[in-house]
Amino acid sequence: MEDTAEKVLEHIRKLLRDYKIPDLEAELADYPLLRQIHDELKTIREVLLSFSAGDFSPVITIRGIIPGCLKALQAHLRHLIWQVQMVEKGDFTQEVRFMGEFSTAFNNMVRQLNYSLTALRQKEEALITLNDELRSEVAHRNSAVEALQKSEARFKFLASHDPLTGIFNRQSFIDRATMDLKEAARFSIPCCLALMDIDHFKQFNDTYGHLAGDETLRHVVKVISSGLRKNDFLGRYGGEEFIIFFSRIDKSSGLTVVERLRKILSETPMAMENGLVPVYASFGVVENSMETFTEDGEYVKKLISDADTALYAAKRGGRNRVILYNPEQAKEFAGQIPVIRDVGET
Repeated sequence: MEDTAEKVLEHIRKLLRDYKIPDLEAELADYPLLRQIHDELKTIREVLLSFSAGDFSPVITIRGIIPGCLKALQAHLRHLIWQVQMVEKGDFTQEVRFMGEFSTAFNNMVRQLNYSLTALRQKEEALITLNDELRSEVAHRNSAVEALQKSEARFKFLASHDPLTGIFNRQSFIDRATMDLKEAARFSIPCCLALMDIDHFKQFNDTYGHLAGDETLRHVVKVISSGLRKNDFLGRYGGEEFIIFFSRIDKSSGLTVVERLRKILSETPMAMENGLVPVYASFGVVENSMETFTEDGEYVKKLISDADTALYAAKRGGRNRVILYNPEQAKEFAGQIPVIRDVGET
């Protein structure tokens, strides 16, 4: 009997200590209570092994204080896993209340995570706000720079162009012509310059009014500009006088081109309230001189003066015509030609 009791105790000890579950010997299997103890301890071992491996899914069917504690531990651990999953999803309201020091550590960790995340969100919001403000400031500055550039461009344009017609003013025309004539002189390229004056402009103003006169100037610019080549350009010299530069063209071809412009203008009447009104103009043409060229604006002014002499001859000859300059005209009209005629004088 003592032998059997010792074997029973030894078997239970093995169940509690050995890694491998011992088999229940045949002579011990006849004891129902021992078999029950064997089965329960075996189940408890299997549950504990699963828990130690991180598997909390085993179903505990046996009863008693130890299985009850295991069930409670299993429920707590499953709930803890769920709470960790909730924290992972951003729920920082989770608190553990059943695991002593672990609960304190876990809860402190969750609160710190919540604090850190809140601080990060606040910083993110501040950065977003700052970024929006910077974008707005950059857009404002870009807008201001763009407006300034447009304003500068506008001022430059106004400084170099006639405000009424939008073409070169006198000085800008002289500067541009001087530059082109310098290049032409370098390669001995002929160019022509024409001075143009609208005929009877004072009478036109007196008849139709100054606003119609302004519209007429714009009409003339539009018609003449449409007949110019790519490298030719037009400027307003003063009042109803305009000046045209013809690049790479000699006096013979220059006369042909200017005559074509005169004809186009005379055949393009201006639309007024009471019908179409013809507009005529006189032209004086001069060719550049390679021998007398100088790189300052005085040379262009001399060409303009010669063109003005030819223009005066066109006016004296009956208007609405083109005259080429020749030195004899200068002798003929010496002292009779004003440097710049006022609006409507011719």
